[in-house]
Order: sequence, then structure tokens, then C-alpha cells
Amino acid sequence: MELRELTSLAGVSGNENEVRSAIVGRLSAMGVHYETDVLGNVIARKGDKGPRVLVDAHMDEVGLVIVHIEKTGFLRFRSVGVPAAVLTSKRVLIGKDKVPGVIGAKAIHLQERRERDSVIPIEQLTIDIGAKSKDEAERKVKVGDYVVFDTEYEELWPGIVKAKALDDRAGCALLLELLKETWENVQVYAVFSTQEELGARGARVAAYRVNPDMGIALEGTVCADIPGTEPEGYATEIGKGAVLSVMDRGTIFHKGMLDRLAKIAKENGIPFQYREATSGGNDAMVIHQARAGCPVAAISVPCRYIHSPFAVMSMADFEAARKLLVSFVKSVEGGFRP
Repeated sequence: MELRELTSLAGVSGNENEVRSAIVGRLSAMGVHYETDVLGNVIARKGDKGPRVLVDAHMDEVGLVIVHIEKTGFLRFRSVGVPAAVLTSKRVLIGKDKVPGVIGAKAIHLQERRERDSVIPIEQLTIDIGAKSKDEAERKVKVGDYVVFDTEYEELWPGIVKAKALDDRAGCALLLELLKETWENVQVYAVFSTQEELGARGARVAAYRVNPDMGIALEGTVCADIPGTEPEGYATEIGKGAVLSVMDRGTIFHKGMLDRLAKIAKENGIPFQYREATSGGNDAMVIHQARAGCPVAAISVPCRYIHSPFAVMSMADFEAARKLLVSFVKSVEGGFRP
């Protein structure tokens, strides 16, 4: 399954059905055994002996949810992980039928100076679908419908792609790549998790169920290598390879796993970099605390502009992350002593 297809799917936190169906279809075509749980996680497995390695990528993306329909047909909404600063004038798709709409606010010509100079609160924004009344709008949408950004996958420059939801469909694509491999002396539990953007809820129950010997979180991670940011604030850089995390707000990553990942990358000529920021977090924060606990690491792909209508990523960085992931899992076949 290509990254293009994965990023085109709608899967706001709590409504990952479309993504899950596509991944399950791919797993079935690959002949990979899988199960689903009550929270909607997909847990696939390859290998039946050796250490239990849980490799996780979350299916959900940031988005919006409709909470009210005005008499005039405009839609009120709330955010699921999206900051208000990136919302105005963006195109969106609503509900199962992908009803098109535009996020609007008072025209700039009518705004007072204080309004023009500040971020418009979400409470003052509405989605315009062209309906003239509540009755008209309700023929197309309803309260509780999820909303995703209307963003097409596109190659901006050779090897540089733009898409929505690269956090974390990039991780899902990496996980599917891992499942193409044959494993004999390691048990790979591939977890496509739900509701990461709401606090790693899916990964928490999946990790309890798997009870892993170690865990790896895959993600599209923050990257700020843009004008106006000093180099020490980049966190990561596009084109410099896979990303290894040392610490974030939810996890101090296992030093033994981190050192082994760096060693493997150097020995195999795989470009990599360290995530030079400690903000944010991922599913590793709950995986390493499941049951009696386990060591965890994170392998990421740097993505500019995550948690917005689009992100930008290097396919060379993606390939570096893929190679590092596969090489690491092969290195623990038969056992790993933290």
C-alpha cells in the first residue's frame, strides 16, 4: 500500500474505520494474521518464537468534529488536535460522504485591527458548505460528523512529497514494509493503533494485550528547518535521514536500544539524526509502562508542518527509516539483553 493511498484516507481520532479497513485489506492480501480489539486497534503478527517486539504506528490523524448546525446552514465545529492558527480559509471534507466545505470567518475588510492581529478562536469559525438553511445542511451532514482536510498527495520536488496525515501514515507505511519481511527467531507484533492524538489510548490497551519484551514507536515527527528558526530550534531536518529520539514529554528512551540503533545505522551507512527537542510525545509513552514495563525506542521520519492541513516529507528519509527499522529487528532475532 503506497503512502499516497494511506494519506488520502480519512481517519480522525476515534473514527479510524476507513484507514483500518484499508490496512486490514492489505494484511489479508499479504497473508498476515491479524486481530482487532474493542478500541479498533489492528494487531498483526509474524514469527512464533523469540523475543516479542511490539512495533507501533497510529492510524489516526488530527481533524475536526461537527458540534452544531446553525439556522443559516453554517457548521460549528471543535478541534481534534488542530491549532486554530492553521484553520482559516482551509478546504475540508465532511463525514462519510466527503461533503466539501470551507472554513470561514468574518471578511478581513470587516475585522477590527485587534482581530486582524490575532488568531481567530475556533468558536468564531464556521464551515460553509453552501447550504442556505439548517434543513438543507442536514440533508448532507449531521452533528458528530468528522472533518478532514481536503489535501491531495503531491510531489513538490523530486523525492519531496506533500500530503495530509503524514503523522502518522508514514509510520503505518513503514509498518507495512516491515511485515513484508520473513521473521524466524523474533515475534513481530505490528500494532496499527487508534486515538494516539487523544493521549495514546489505543496503544495502551494493545501493549497490555501483547505484553512485549520491547517496543518501537514509528512516527512522522516535528521538523522546523525553515526560515525564521535558528538551527538549534530545528528539532530535525529534512534530508538528513531517519530520526532517533532521546527523550520527549512522555518517555526517556532506552539507552541500550538507542545505542544499538545508532551503531546499526553507522555500520550500514544509513543516514540518521537525533531529535533535538523534548516536546510532544508518541505511543511509546504508554507502551513502556504496560504490565511490568519494557524498553522502548522511537524511529521517525522528519515532517514539516505536522498537525496542519498538510506536511512535507523526504522519501529518502522514509527509506532510511525503513532500512534502520528492518535492520534493528533483524539484530534482535534470538534475543536482546537491555
